[in-house]
Amino acid sequence: MKIVVADDLPPSALDVLRAEGWTVDARTGRAPEQLATDLADADAIVVRSATKITAPLIHAAPKLRAIARAGTGVDNVDVPAASARGIVVMNAPGANSISVAELAVGLMLSLARHLPAADSAMKQGKWEKKKFLGEEVREKTLGLAGLGRIGQEVARRAAAFDMRIIAHDPFISEDVAGDLGVQLVSLDDLFARSDYLSLHMPSTPTTKNIVNAERLAKAKQGIRIINTARGDLIDESALADAIESGHVGGAALDVFQKEPTVDHRLQTLPQVVATPHIAASTREGQELVGMETMAALRDFLRDGIIRNAVNFPSVSAEEFARLKPFLELGERLGHFVAQMNDGRVKALGVRYYGELAAGRTEMIANAVLVGMFQPMLEMGVTPVNARNVAHERGIEIIESKSTRGRNYTSLLSVKLHNPEGERWVEGAVFERTSPRLVLLDGIAVEAPLEGTMIVIRNTDQPGVIGDIGTILGKHRVNIANFALGREGNSAVGVVIVDAETVPDSVLDEVRRVKGIREVRLVRV
Repeated sequence: MKIVVADDLPPSALDVLRAEGWTVDARTGRAPEQLATDLADADAIVVRSATKITAPLIHAAPKLRAIARAGTGVDNVDVPAASARGIVVMNAPGANSISVAELAVGLMLSLARHLPAADSAMKQGKWEKKKFLGEEVREKTLGLAGLGRIGQEVARRAAAFDMRIIAHDPFISEDVAGDLGVQLVSLDDLFARSDYLSLHMPSTPTTKNIVNAERLAKAKQGIRIINTARGDLIDESALADAIESGHVGGAALDVFQKEPTVDHRLQTLPQVVATPHIAASTREGQELVGMETMAALRDFLRDGIIRNAVNFPSVSAEEFARLKPFLELGERLGHFVAQMNDGRVKALGVRYYGELAAGRTEMIANAVLVGMFQPMLEMGVTPVNARNVAHERGIEIIESKSTRGRNYTSLLSVKLHNPEGERWVEGAVFERTSPRLVLLDGIAVEAPLEGTMIVIRNTDQPGVIGDIGTILGKHRVNIANFALGREGNSAVGVVIVDAETVPDSVLDEVRRVKGIREVRLVRV
């Protein structure tokens, strides 16, 4: 396993991967051409904010399985290009929350007490005590635009200053906000009521320039704005105009639209406190980010556990351990049913029964798709891009759940729909680790889902099984397992053989047996 680390990380974080015996190529400052060369045989790449992971770089890395960003955002990663290739993109969303929250509070206090200006005057030998009259933050209103991990940490600290705290976040429940003593309000109310407004939103097309001239004009007179989130949340020209006009009292900014800054108008205003994107730059924060990123990457590469992914559902190690046997079952059922199909796939139905229906299941359907596409496509299909691949090909995915056990504690049903009809298989996990086929086209049959299988549909009449055994024996094809299912005058058989393949001539001879309706060779 080879992992390229393109930006600085603590040695302790790198040791997490080296402890697995993997090759860790940790060098900073590589040109894109050199990085592309180094990624040619890499399984994963780890970056911070300096290195950009572009579509051409991703294209240059045919073995790449994961991109890990040691930080909160993934602005420097082409996530759509990675997702199209089935590459997991993960980050460390919570590790630096305390560091960022503490800086946000520190910047707020700096605005309230004019600390940078007072310090600068002292360094110039000036004693200007009367000039730097500040204000208490006690009983002032702090508005939080975003109440995620960092916003919540800011709220806890602001509460200790006896501040009134309001927030806007459409994805946070009233219960969570209430436990923090925070009132949820509209975005317009947030600007209208806040004495201090701290931004903690992600960078998206919806949030870009959320602080703009129109919104600032409606804001409370004298509002002070703090941004430790993303530079493109603020229209910098509009903010500078509002500060110069006196409507906005000041700003404390750690992030900017262009970094390093090229337009210095905003940062040089006396009412602005500016820092060079240092919110996460603490010894503790960097250590935690590095360790969390590497631990998540290790767990994915070694065990398949996906945590902190931005383009795939994340699960805990405990949940993954519960799901893992069913992910394998789903992939094998998808692989099996695809080889039983000839027509164009119109839709894939996945139904979960019993205890399986009670938990998270979205990853299982993805696993079924991966298995289904394996015999059909040459391109790499992974759980990350499986649904997109299905969508691009016009394949509808139909998922449903039933708590009915169907004679099994948990059962997975897969139906592949084509213009001529459907192919239907069901499976269960035996003894917690063994995926088994338990139903084929509506007929109960129990067989291991592994190896080379000759799948037979026939009328239920004497002599069929004997003739099949005779033919296989004549051609020295050894039978490892034979499973039979019967329903009315129909029967299905799954013959697992020791050979890696069976010649078409042998299969054609089996097809000529009286009563045989269908013969398929399936490899799982």
